[in-house]
Amino acid sequence: MNTLSQPILDDEAISAIVRGLPPVDWVQVKLIANLPPARRIVPGLRAQAFAMAALRGTLRKRYPDLSRSELNMKVLAHFTPVRLPSP
Repeated sequence: MNTLSQPILDDEAISAIVRGLPPVDWVQVKLIANLPPARRIVPGLRAQAFAMAALRGTLRKRYPDLSRSELNMKVLAHFTPVRLPSP
C-alpha cells in the first residue's frame, strides 16, 4: 500500500523526466567514485549550504523583521521533509 501522497511514476513518466536532463559527465562520475567516502559527500554538502543560504536571503527580503534564529528555523522547516502527526 502506498501511503505517500505522490503518485508512483510509470516508465513513460520516468523517461520524460530523464529526457530533460543533461548528459552524464562520465569523467566527473569516475573522479568522484575514486574519492574516499568522506570526501565524496563534500560537493553535496556545499550544494546544500548554497541552497540554504540562497533561501535564507530570499526569506530575509520577504520577512525583514524576523531574527536570524527565526529565519534559520524557516530554512530548516523548508528543507526538513519530516512532518509530525497531529496529536
